[in-house]
Amino acid sequence: MGDLLEVKASAPAKTILFGEHFVVYGEPALVLAIDNRAYASAKIRADQRIYIKSPSMGFSGFFERESFQAEHGGEEARVKLEPIKIVVQKVLDLSKKETGVNVEVSSSIPVAAGLGSSAAVAASVAAAVGQLFNIKLSKEEIFQVAFEAERFVHGTPSGIDPAVSTYGGVLLFYKDKGFTGIDVEEDIPLVIGYTGVERSTGELVARVREGWERYPSIFNRIFKTGGKVVLRAVRALNTGDFRALGELMNINHELLCAVGVSDESLEKLVYVARKAGALGAKLTGAGGGGCMIALSLPEQQEQVVKAIERAGGTAFIARKTEEGVRIER
Repeated sequence: MGDLLEVKASAPAKTILFGEHFVVYGEPALVLAIDNRAYASAKIRADQRIYIKSPSMGFSGFFERESFQAEHGGEEARVKLEPIKIVVQKVLDLSKKETGVNVEVSSSIPVAAGLGSSAAVAASVAAAVGQLFNIKLSKEEIFQVAFEAERFVHGTPSGIDPAVSTYGGVLLFYKDKGFTGIDVEEDIPLVIGYTGVERSTGELVARVREGWERYPSIFNRIFKTGGKVVLRAVRALNTGDFRALGELMNINHELLCAVGVSDESLEKLVYVARKAGALGAKLTGAGGGGCMIALSLPEQQEQVVKAIERAGGTAFIARKTEEGVRIER
């Protein structure tokens, strides 16, 4: 195994179709892997340092035991690169190799936007480093390693992001029961709009909890209704009823507004998407900025993209992908 060997892996981004926030309170969420991917390449070093470089974020540096030496990005580089180092170290521990690794990550997935960027990076790094050392990591093991990195980033993550990045496809998720794959034969024609506003998932989850503590009986009814919307959406997906799916997206969005997680930047993009012909539109992820999604028939997608861009957002057409984490040949 020479030090010129290099392995590249990738993992998909995700979008929450239905059920964000309510999932924390035991209701289901419906999640989709999309074909925007994060990529990681891994190469063996002659020494025992872990070198991580992310040109898209502008950070790079060396980890050696507990110390960190920034190459680009100063003090902030350690904070941003530490989750990747956690993944590399866990796989190195499994390999029982006393060596270092060069890792380079790249991603077109917006950061802090609700699309699972950090989990996609973690899953792709785990797969690349595992393959580099000829460890046959199962999907479950990749998920667990990525989940540990997510725990470092988010504190108490649901596990949705690393699961979708690892397994791909469409997943129905319950906090206490885990994941079930949903067979969806048709594509789900989505436009994703990015507000450009970064936000903290933790702060928004706390905001919902504060509302729930003040008005428990009202919020519990909203959560339960959100759960019913998700299960109706699964039925609409199974029958290919996109009109119903769009209507349910609109209902889900209003429920999220009711618990206080939308904002002006999201409302603007949701409104213009619907006006441009989307069957339904809603925020996706934590809210407070980040991204929204619009269900748009293929012939309407370009005009929905243009409407979002005219309103100040960044938009792209996203496609469902069944493929989770993979080694790039």
